[in-house]
Order: sequence, then C-alpha cells, then structure tokens
Amino acid sequence: MPSYEQLSGLLDPVTTVLLTVECQQGVVGPDSALPELAQEARSSGALANVARLVTGAHESGVQVIHAIAERRPDGRGGSRNARLFRAAERLPVQQLSGSAAVRVAAPIEVAEEDIVVRRLHGLSPIQGTEVDALLRNLGARTLIVTGVSANVAVPNAVFDAVNRGYTAVVPTDAIAGVPSDYTPAMIRNTLALVATVATTDEVLACWKGPRVTRA
Repeated sequence: MPSYEQLSGLLDPVTTVLLTVECQQGVVGPDSALPELAQEARSSGALANVARLVTGAHESGVQVIHAIAERRPDGRGGSRNARLFRAAERLPVQQLSGSAAVRVAAPIEVAEEDIVVRRLHGLSPIQGTEVDALLRNLGARTLIVTGVSANVAVPNAVFDAVNRGYTAVVPTDAIAGVPSDYTPAMIRNTLALVATVATTDEVLACWKGPRVTRA
C-alpha cells in the first residue's frame, strides 16, 4: 500500500477522474442478469464503497465517469466473438439501450456534472469508447477504477489506462468479481503489478479539504 503522501500526490482532484464500471441495474441491481455477481458486489460492500467514492468525488471536485455496457434490441453493432457475449444474449435480463437495466444502480448517485459513457461492443470501458478522449480533454493523469467485474471489465480498464499513459488506482474494496476469492487473487497477482492499490478510506482521506472546481 502507498503512503498517504504518495497516494495524495496521485489523487489531485484537478487531474484525477473516478470511473465506475458497469455499476448498472441490470448487472449489480436486485434484478440483475448476473445474480451471483450482483450478490457479491453488494454483500462484499464493493457497491457501497463505489457509492462512497462517487459522493467523495462530488464533494471534492473530482470528475466522475460512469461506464455502461448495453446493446440495441436488434443486436446491431454488438460483439459476438466470445462465449461471454453469446451467453449474454440468452440471459433473462437484457442490457437494452434506454431500459432500466442500463441505469446507474443505487446507492450510487449521479450528479449533473457526471459523464455517462455507453458502449455497444467489446469488453473494455475504454478501448473503442469516448473515455480516453474525455480523460485527455479533462486533463486527467490518474484514473481510479471501480465497479465490476474483477474477472473481465475492471482489468481491461486498468490495462487500457496504463497503456495510454494514465496512472491507474484501484480501491481494492470497491471492485467485485466471482467467485468471491477471485477478486483478491486478481488484485494481488495482476492488478497490483500495474496499478496503485489502496482502500476506499485511503482514497477518501486524500480528498478531505476544500472543494476544487474544474476550469
């Protein structure tokens, strides 16, 4: 774990963006298409910690981006080149554009200044989406990655951020995957090699103080 001084140096509100990954009703909500993942995200406290980080970001002037995965009702433009995508097509809950399933899930609060980025294809919230251009336009140097899943989308986001020159920070108690013992193994053996790992409390402690307003 980094020292308070090291972490504070990375988390300047002016150059930090908080990314929530697939924290949508159809994934982590009560009527999830993936009930095991939704249960883990809630019972582990990860979803609650994402909500705490979003609130802290709003209070500190840190930009929040919500990355949502969805598909058109006709499936046009969607990916079918992996078993995961084909299995998702058969799930009883579909992440259809405009539906309740693709709304950001409670208890996360979406503020007016938040940006919601929606994707129709792929595994990553960054590759092939607007996120990289938005980060550059926002002057971001550090990207905090939160949400689900530690199996697929979260590591994709971390790798893509690092490959594009950003410093990735992963709050270890604000991501979730299945089974429950997979997330700490992923953090220890993979994410910690390329990202700065911390806790939600440590990140929030760095943001205490007067609100910073972006230009």
